[in-house]
This record gives sequence, C-alpha cells and structure tokens, in this order.
Amino acid sequence: MKKIELLSPAKDVEVGIAAINHGADAVYIGGPDFGAREKASNTIEDIERLCRHAALFDAKVYVTLNTLLYDNELERARKMAYDCWNAGVDALIVQDMKLLQLDMPPISLHASTQCDNMTLEKVQQLEQLGFEQVVLGRELSLKQIKEIREKTTVPLEFFVHGALCVSHSGQCYLSQYIGNRSANRGACAQPCRLPWDLLDADGKELIKNRHLLCLKDLNNSAHLEELIDAGITSFKIEGRLKDADYVKNVTAYYRQKLDALFSRRPDLQQASHGHCSYSFEVNPEKSFNRGFTDYFINGRQKGIGSPFTPKSMGEYIGKVEWCNPLRMEIETDKTLHNGDGLCFLNQDNELVGLRADVANGNTVSCNRPHGAHRGAKIYRNLDMEWQKQVDASNGNRKIDINLTLAETETGYELSAQPISQPKLSIINYQFSIDKITANNPEKATENIRKKALQWGDTVFNPIRLELQFTEPRLIPASVIGEMKRQLVTKLTEELIESHRNNRQMRCTDTPRVSTNTDQSGCMAPTITDPDVIPEYLMTCHHCIRYANGMCSKEIGQKATPLWIRNGNNVFRLEFDCRNCLMYVLSENN
Repeated sequence: MKKIELLSPAKDVEVGIAAINHGADAVYIGGPDFGAREKASNTIEDIERLCRHAALFDAKVYVTLNTLLYDNELERARKMAYDCWNAGVDALIVQDMKLLQLDMPPISLHASTQCDNMTLEKVQQLEQLGFEQVVLGRELSLKQIKEIREKTTVPLEFFVHGALCVSHSGQCYLSQYIGNRSANRGACAQPCRLPWDLLDADGKELIKNRHLLCLKDLNNSAHLEELIDAGITSFKIEGRLKDADYVKNVTAYYRQKLDALFSRRPDLQQASHGHCSYSFEVNPEKSFNRGFTDYFINGRQKGIGSPFTPKSMGEYIGKVEWCNPLRMEIETDKTLHNGDGLCFLNQDNELVGLRADVANGNTVSCNRPHGAHRGAKIYRNLDMEWQKQVDASNGNRKIDINLTLAETETGYELSAQPISQPKLSIINYQFSIDKITANNPEKATENIRKKALQWGDTVFNPIRLELQFTEPRLIPASVIGEMKRQLVTKLTEELIESHRNNRQMRCTDTPRVSTNTDQSGCMAPTITDPDVIPEYLMTCHHCIRYANGMCSKEIGQKATPLWIRNGNNVFRLEFDCRNCLMYVLSENN
C-alpha cells in the first residue's frame, strides 16, 4: 500500500507535539540556525524532546536548514546537521547545495521549495543528487505534477494549506531590496502584504491603495485524491509562525479528510500510527485565513488575490439586518458569544473590526464602528467558545494494543503488541508474586479484566486482553497497576528506539555537487551569494493585469509595463504573456 504523509508546521516543540497529537504523520521545525523563519528557531534539546514524542507514533521530524549560507557558516551548519541526526531527526530540509560538498551525517535530505522546484528537469537533477524528497512549487498544476511523477521516482511533497507567497519560492528579493531583509536568509518582511498603487507608463493612477501582491490562503482539501493520483505522497501545511490553535485545527481537518479517503481506498494508508479524537469543531474557516483559493492546481483562475486586506477575516456568518450606534442584528444561523471578534468591509472596502461585548441570539451589543450598514457581510475571526475548546484539546491520540496476561513459574507476565505494528517485538514485563486461587472465579476475572484494560491518560488503548491461567486467579489491583506502569515505560522506549533505528539514511553513492553549480545542482547562473540581488526581484504566476481585467489576451492589446508604488518605493512590472508570468523589477533597472 502507498503511505500518505500529513506534514504539519511547528514553530516550537509544544506546537510540534500538538500537531502530532492531532494527527500529523510528520512535523517540520526550525533548528538553532539557518531556517527560513528566523523567528522560529529551537534548541537541539527541544528538538530531541519532539523527536521522542513523534517516534511513539512512528511519526517523523524534519528540521529546516533552508537558507542560503555564507562560506563561514558552513562548518556550523554541518555541526548542526550532526546534532540533529544524534537527536533523532529524520531529515533536513535544505536549499543551499553547498551542504552536499560537506562531510554530512547519513541523515535524509529534502529539497526545500526554496530551490524553486518547478520543472521536470529540476526534480530529475535533485533525484540524481540523492534527495529523498522534493518539495514542489505551489504554482504547479495537476497536469504538471503528473508529468514530473511519470519520469521520476523521488517522493514528492506539495503544499495544500496556508499562506501563499506571490513570488516563486527562493526567487523573491523584494524584502532584501527594500530593507535588507532577505527571504533567502529567513528574514522576509513581507512587503507583498502592503498596500500599493498601480500606475501606467504615463504615471496615471489606475488603482489606489490596494494589496495588489497579497494572495488568499491556499486550501486544496478538495483535491487530495487527485493529488495522490497525480503522484503526491506528502501533504504539507504552511505555518511555522502559527500558534498551536491554528496547527491543531488545520491538522485535524486534513487528518479527517485523509482518513475518510483511506476508508474507501484500500491501496492507501496513513504514514504513521495511532488515531485521534477531537473535542472541538474541526473547521479551517475558524482559524486565521484571508479567504481560500486552490491556486493553480487546475490552471489560472480569477479571484486568487486578497486586495482589500492582508488580515484574517475568518468565517462568514451572515449580513447586517439592522444597526444603531449601540447594537447590531445579524442575519445568521451561527451562535454568537460574548467577546466574539467580528469584522466587515465598509463601503470603501476597508476592513473594520469590532468586538461583540454582549451577544444575545443574533443580536450583539457593541460600539457601532464607522461604516456599518444594512446588508454588510459579517465575518467572525474569533469565536470565543470555540477558542476555549481548541485551546483545551490534547488530540487524545492513541495506539491500539492487544494484551496478554499469563502465569509464569514465579508469578505473572503482562505482554503488549501494537496492533498496527505486527513486526514489532512483543513487549512484556514479569512480576514475581505468590499465585492465589480465586474463591469467586467470575468476580476475580471481572476485576482483573477491568483493571488491566484501564490505561488512563497514556497513549495506549487496549483492545483485547487474553488471560492465560491454569486456573482462576486472584491478583491484587496494585500488582496489575505496577505491571502496567512498567510495561508503559518499556513499550514507550521500544517504540522510540524502533523508529530511531529504522530512520531512512541518505544514499551516499550519488555525485557530489561541484562548486560551479547553483543551489539546485544545475549548471546555471542562479544566484547563491546571499548578498547578491538580481535584476528580477520577483517572479510571479499571479498577474496583476489578469486579476484586474487588463490581460492582453482578453482585451487584445499588448501588455506594456506597469508600475506599483508604496511611498517612495516604485517598481516596474513586466509581463511574459506567452508563459503567463509577471516580473517585478527595480525602477533603477
């Protein structure tokens, strides 16, 4: 059967544990240095703690080492790679191919989306270099993914949810150009989320103060089966700066989607072990989002941008029925709560937020914000009751086991076997005690079964208990309790050690990268110096002309350059209509 991986983000160890507990098959997390999110670094000690927890469920931990490196940083990066391997990390996600020239540990390497993995040729080269997984560009369509899969064998990873960068990953230099904060060094300031004016060649203002480069958030949950059939085996959720509530909710959502798919597709299976139960409504619209798009998976489409705000609007709940300066009635089928966060776009398409001080049915008491009017669409970006539930959720992930309680010469032996891992050795614990024949066999057996099957807040869930006695026995509850405690410890360590010992190791028979190759391993003049800024500051599939009714193919006119302006920053837009690409250039170029 084909194993399908759900890969969740973790800004720290606690979020990583929450992701695992809510159904992730793997998590990716920043290490001490060199991650593409400089504000999401973690110590090796914390990463080791996360690895131990993930290993219980045979889940994986990937560490991001995906920035471009200065030469004087290579030795520190190499040492960090060894520290990660020794801590139990399963793979490193990398961008800079200079790492392949170093004496690295046998840890698996994944090619980051920062490598701009957009073509068959690029993926073939990465496969030849020995990468164990390749993160494809978000802009690819199902057709393009299929073409890559047909001519490669390396596992393919694809983003299915979260924030979208408007530029091809690894090809954005706008933040570095404006404020010396390089995206390829993990320091992107996200100027793409700012408001911009759009100008023509004569300086005429075509659009004013709109978030022209800001995209909606990705949501490909409706296309999981299509993506699997196209060749994707790892589904990635974006969000290494997101809090635990976001990661819990979105991970649980995709876990449910995939489990439902697996239930009718016997050729597919979960990549890790254990099952979860949730104490909150699993709904991605309740977490941070700018509205959703499936982007280019089925080709170019309108409406992928978020031009009015880069902020989260949340879930749509209804329209304003009437309002006055103190109260507002909303036509909605949702239950509102005191303290809920609401928002709407006013008649100037500006985002306005308000707090429901007192909610009574579909009426909320609040200070009426400027611009509220009958018919305004209301969104809820904070559901107070839901927030309490998701904050309290621990995911309750369990591993089903079968138990055997048998007599020995000196007492009893309790054994456990994880049902989903039949190849794992049976774990047992023996306890020496005088054996007592039960005077009331039925009652004694009932008590033994009841106590032996109670595993409380451990990660283990006993399904079946087999008793192997020569005659009915009376066993003190304290003895059974001690046997279970010892067995939990042994079973936990066995699962962790089994995962650690069976980690995939990097193939060392692949060619080393020569010093005159780019970060993809290709003989091409792609920039690898972190300080160099190329002529093209952005390469985008998103097209401002297309999004605003000015596509040359639609209006029958040549796509002449346009300009975007934010304060003193002015940039030229050039359009490659044959390949449907937009480039952002410095006005100086």
